[in-house]
Amino acid sequence: MRAIIKEKPGRGATLVTKDVPKDLGPHDVLVKVYAASICGTDLHIYLWNKWAQEHIKPPQTMGHEFSGEVVAVGRDVSMVKIGDFVSSETHIPCGKCKQCRTGNMHVCQHLQILGVDRDGAFADYIKVPEIVLWKNDPSIPHIWASVQEPLGNAVHTIFTEDVTGKNVLVTGAGPIGLLAIEVLRTAGAAKIIVSEINEYRKNLAKEIGADVVIDPTKEDVVKRVKAETNGDGADVLIEMSGNERALNDGLAALTPAGRASLLGVYNSDVKINLNDLVIFKAIRIYGITGRKMFDTWYKVGDLLKNKKLDLSKVITHTFDFEDYEKGFKLMEEGKCGKIVLKL
Repeated sequence: MRAIIKEKPGRGATLVTKDVPKDLGPHDVLVKVYAASICGTDLHIYLWNKWAQEHIKPPQTMGHEFSGEVVAVGRDVSMVKIGDFVSSETHIPCGKCKQCRTGNMHVCQHLQILGVDRDGAFADYIKVPEIVLWKNDPSIPHIWASVQEPLGNAVHTIFTEDVTGKNVLVTGAGPIGLLAIEVLRTAGAAKIIVSEINEYRKNLAKEIGADVVIDPTKEDVVKRVKAETNGDGADVLIEMSGNERALNDGLAALTPAGRASLLGVYNSDVKINLNDLVIFKAIRIYGITGRKMFDTWYKVGDLLKNKKLDLSKVITHTFDFEDYEKGFKLMEEGKCGKIVLKL
């Protein structure tokens, strides 16, 4: 089969031919991949940044967001069958630790991640344990089904509390931030305000449904947010950028007793004024990682099945699998929304 791998330390990725996985355990499933989307994590691995150097042990098949068809199952598999159209949770839990046994498998103490701790989905076939598979409704396009994992990030981040009728500030309009705009629009947010510096993504945010788009290099985010909210500030902060300034601006722009949900991952420690921005304002902060297994997947699956979300504008590019370099180039340049590779 074809596979895109991190062959050795350093920038780039390599298209190789390798054996199709055959050693299925009792609860393992072999999936033929139809579509796989490129994640920011994949870009980190491609660029070989500090995070990748600390977490990846080449050679490693990359990728973790996909949709495909079950083509073989282990002897004890009962949750899926050959022919099922599936996607996958990328957090593989142990099923035994305290978190797994108390409804928090997404933060399992012994978590493995597809494409990071084990071979991933940038390949014609992938082997995964049945516990992480999600059966897709056949009406969902393969390409849309492949982005349910990052869409789930957006849904989980947004719905830690209700957003209906709320003024929401989204800091960072990368692929997941753009997905968040689509979800917020569907969820009935009163006003969607977006902070973003990239010209391409500013325009895309407006097209998808942002009411206000602010460039923090040209305008004071806090002043503009307050001007857009009758001086009150945003009710909700959805932090998607992983940028220290954006985090500080977002917290400062929040109304007292507001809520902040943080999904962005930071390159290093950040400095914030906890007294003035959090404690004295009685701000509720949620740290978000992954998706609730499988509460978030039910939400995402039903939203797509019932055509409540339209991902056609968020998914800006699709490439044939072997043209993966084009996708990574656009990701690095920030001239895209979500990118999907077709197998």
